[in-house]
Amino acid sequence: MNHLPAASSSATDPASGSVLAPYEAVLLLSFGGPERPDDVLPFLENVTRGRGIPTERLAEVGEHYFLFGGRSPINDQCRALLAELGLEFRRRGIAVPLYWGNRNWSPYLADTLARIEADGHRRVLTVTTSAYPSYSSCRQYRENLFDAAEGTELQIDKIRNYANHPGFVSAFVETTLAALDTLSEQAGLTRLVFVTHAIPTAMAESSGPQPRSSEGGYVDWHRAVAADVARRVSAERGIELEHDLVYCSRSGPPSQPWTGPDVNDHLRALKDRGVQAVVVVPIGFVSDHMEVIYDLDTEAAQTARDLGLGFARAATAGVHPDFVRALVDLMQERAAVAREEEPAVPVIEGSVAGRFRCPADCCPNLRDPQRPACCQA
Repeated sequence: MNHLPAASSSATDPASGSVLAPYEAVLLLSFGGPERPDDVLPFLENVTRGRGIPTERLAEVGEHYFLFGGRSPINDQCRALLAELGLEFRRRGIAVPLYWGNRNWSPYLADTLARIEADGHRRVLTVTTSAYPSYSSCRQYRENLFDAAEGTELQIDKIRNYANHPGFVSAFVETTLAALDTLSEQAGLTRLVFVTHAIPTAMAESSGPQPRSSEGGYVDWHRAVAADVARRVSAERGIELEHDLVYCSRSGPPSQPWTGPDVNDHLRALKDRGVQAVVVVPIGFVSDHMEVIYDLDTEAAQTARDLGLGFARAATAGVHPDFVRALVDLMQERAAVAREEEPAVPVIEGSVAGRFRCPADCCPNLRDPQRPACCQA
C-alpha cells in the first residue's frame, strides 16, 4: 500500500481550513530497497545506473542483502512511518492524504506522483527520509522529483533539512540513553561513537547553507547533532561522556578522498587508547536500513567482539514519537511559509536552519551542474 486516505474523507477540498493549507497531499519520499532475493541485483542497478559500477561489485554488495534474506528493512520502515504519520494527522485533525514513493524501488516516485495527480491533487508537500544537507541526501532527491513531475501539473515543495530539529535530536537522546543502560557496568569508561554515511569530501565541502566550515554543511550538521546528543546524555547520566563522529559505507575508489575515519578503524584506535566500551549512535540514518543492520550491527559489532570492546548500538529515530511529531511540525511550518506567514523555525543551539527552497549552487551536482531540480530558488 502506498497511500493513506485523509483523516476525514467528507471534505471536498482536503486542504480547506487545514494547518497544512495550501497543500492538498503529502508525499513521503524514500530511497527504496529490495523486498525479495530476485529484487537485489535490479535494485542495485537502479541505484548505480550511469556510474559504471562493475557487475561483480554489485554482486559483492548484494551479498549483504542476502545475509538478511534478500530483503532490506527500509520499505517496511516506511510503511510503519506512514502509519504513524497518519495517526498523528488524525490526532491533529489534519485531513490531507499521505502518499509514499521511492527513488530506486517500488512504489516508484513517478508512479506515485501520477497517482497523486489522478486523485485530483495539485499542491504537494514532500518529506524525505534523509535528514541532512548534501548532494546525495538532498539535491538528488530534488532532481528525481523534477524528473518524475515533468509533464504533470503538480506544484511540489519540501520541508527543510531537519537533522538539527529538536524533535529529531531528542529521539536520539532517548535511544542513546537506552543503549548506554545496557553497558551500565562500564558506563564511566564508555565513549559515544556517532556514525553517518561516508560521502566524497568534495560533496561534503559544497553541501548545506551558509555559514558553513571548510568541511561543509554535511559534516557541520552531524557535528552539531552529535555534540547536542552527547551533552544531553552526559547531563542525564551525571557523567562526562566523550564522543566522536565517524563514517561507514564508503563505496568510492581508493584514489577519491571520502569523509572519515571509518567506524571499524576508529574502534581499533579507541581500544588502543584504553576505551573499554562504546555506544554506536547512527545519527546519519532515519531508520535501521542496510547500512545500519550490516555495517554496524554485523560488521562493526564483530570488530568490537574481536577487540574485546563492549558494544551497544542506539536505535535510529524510526517511529519514535518525538520524531513523528517533529515531522508533522515541520510540515505545518512549511505550510505556514507557503501562506506567507513567519512561523518559528526551531533548531538546536549553534545550528543554522535548512532551506525551504535551495539556490542552484547549494549541494551541487558535481557530475552535471546544470541538471534541474525541484524546490529550487
